[in-house]
Amino acid sequence: MKKRFNLTRLYIAVLLTMSSIVLGVLGFMGSADYGFVDALYMTAITISTVGYGTVGELGTSGKLFVAFYVLLNLGVAGYVVSVLTQYIFDGELRRMFKMYRTNQEISKFTGHVIVCGFGRNGSKAFHELRQGGTECVVVEQDENLLRIEVQNSGGGRVAAIFGDATDEAVLRQAGVLRARALITALPKDADNVFVALTAREMNPKLKIIARASSRSSVSKLHSAGADSVVMPDEIGGSHMANLVIRPEVIRFLDMISGLDPEKLRLEEMPVVEMRPALQGQSIRELDIRSRVGATVIALRLHHGELVVSPAADVRPAPGDVLLLLGTEAQIARLVEYYKR
Repeated sequence: MKKRFNLTRLYIAVLLTMSSIVLGVLGFMGSADYGFVDALYMTAITISTVGYGTVGELGTSGKLFVAFYVLLNLGVAGYVVSVLTQYIFDGELRRMFKMYRTNQEISKFTGHVIVCGFGRNGSKAFHELRQGGTECVVVEQDENLLRIEVQNSGGGRVAAIFGDATDEAVLRQAGVLRARALITALPKDADNVFVALTAREMNPKLKIIARASSRSSVSKLHSAGADSVVMPDEIGGSHMANLVIRPEVIRFLDMISGLDPEKLRLEEMPVVEMRPALQGQSIRELDIRSRVGATVIALRLHHGELVVSPAADVRPAPGDVLLLLGTEAQIARLVEYYKR
């Protein structure tokens, strides 16, 4: 809100200056019977207080107008100087230029992910996405929160829009029409519902992931257009309980989620993105484990069925997706060897 208010003050300062010039020209033409050029000249020297002298006799009405005009411009000049001083010394011009550069950068994004809210959940989602090489745009109202989170995570430039994510204009500025997914992790469930509803209306093909605090909000978020709803509090409680019941399973899941130092990575590889020479081969012929070390843990068939631990003789079809598990190095070799 602060950015919008300061920008409004700048607009007001420009409007007052232009209005003062117009008033001066019309006033000198009417009160002193000057032509347009002479009236503009008198307006300029009066506003700038250079004191070059009048073009001709002003007369009584002209003198009264000048007296009024000088007093009026004292107030206008004071306001304009105060606004310019704030923009120069408080860094507003620098921030405006930075926002302009960010907007220009975002305007080139296509197929990116929008993260609404940069709290604990939003910042974690952002860092995971960026680590995976995905372009992201953050929508956050609190600039200080964003700066603190970025500093704590080791820095790096963030493409961010500072504004209310429930505002359609802000989502449009973030490139919602060109984005492939949106994550809304705002503190209030009602705001997440409104973001999901607005984003779905603007981009029917957008994949929307929403955060919920209350179970009663899950159905509302789905109705608003969210494809998936995540409840961090319930996930956390279940995680703690499973640490008691099945600790090794949870440790393995922590390795996949990145919470364990020995990090594993889940990766999906659509068959259509594989090298043409490899398409049509069976899982045995692909020999992924021997070549790169990663393991095929599931196969998502083109009609939606998920086959866990598919047989070695299965031949993935063009619309299928292989789900694989491996270390960062193994996944990197997988991408290098098997993808186009």
